[in-house]
Amino acid sequence: MRGGSDGTLRRTLSALRHDPPAVAGTVVLLLLLVVGVAGRWLAPAGVNDVDVDQMLRPPSLDHPFGTDELGRDVLSRVLVAARVSLEVGLVSVGIALLVGVTVGLLAGWYRGWVDNVLMRGMDVLFAFPVLLLAVAIVAVLGPGLVTAMVAIGVVYTPIFARVTRAGVLSVREQVFVRAAVSIGASDARIIRRHVLPNIAAPLIVQTSLSLAFAILSEAALSFLGLGVQPPDPAWGRMLYDGRGFVTEAWWLGVFPGAAIFLTVLAFNLVGDALRDVLDPRQLTVSEANRSRA
Repeated sequence: MRGGSDGTLRRTLSALRHDPPAVAGTVVLLLLLVVGVAGRWLAPAGVNDVDVDQMLRPPSLDHPFGTDELGRDVLSRVLVAARVSLEVGLVSVGIALLVGVTVGLLAGWYRGWVDNVLMRGMDVLFAFPVLLLAVAIVAVLGPGLVTAMVAIGVVYTPIFARVTRAGVLSVREQVFVRAAVSIGASDARIIRRHVLPNIAAPLIVQTSLSLAFAILSEAALSFLGLGVQPPDPAWGRMLYDGRGFVTEAWWLGVFPGAAIFLTVLAFNLVGDALRDVLDPRQLTVSEANRSRA
């Protein structure tokens, strides 16, 4: 079992190394991770250091990303805000993964009324637009970083539940699962040893893609004033603060917007590459064309 997992990991890493977009996305994500961990040490100035004499200064050697309406260094705020986006993305997707996989396993394995009750609940959540449901949850619990994590986690739970349930329904009919049932193996052991390893690939892909959407959702909540609260920096909040200075201080919106764009693009590139490697049935058009060539 370990050897098979190691072999799959080696094949996956080898395939990713030969995919230039995936390499570029991975490099961006590694840089983002470094910035997220060491942002406060890398920042050239304090994120809330107000200097009215430096208000709305354009990008320069002293302030590479310019300054905002309070004279604060935009580069420092963009770097420190990376930690917030990573934190919200990882924690919220972790919540969705844990709850969604649990629900999907129970629904797909036991079926019957358990399946009906759990998946109808997921359908109710899935019926709401993502941002609208997140806003509603934050409105009930109150704005803040922790609330944003919970709200985004709840919003993306149904996706993981559906992916997990579909995988379980397929795997439970396999010969090796039926053999385990016939010798009296417990449900917990079968799920842990046979079901989960065989549905891991689509879950890994879904996790990488959901991280991108979670960061976008956090930026949207912060833009609406429902995420990270001032004076702490967040990319979405910085976009909101810069909306009134589009013509006179373009850098206030361009640099945090570019940070969001690059982060989401990197997660999508890596997620797309993982999908091609881990699920050959879902080849992208370009990969399919290369295969036919």
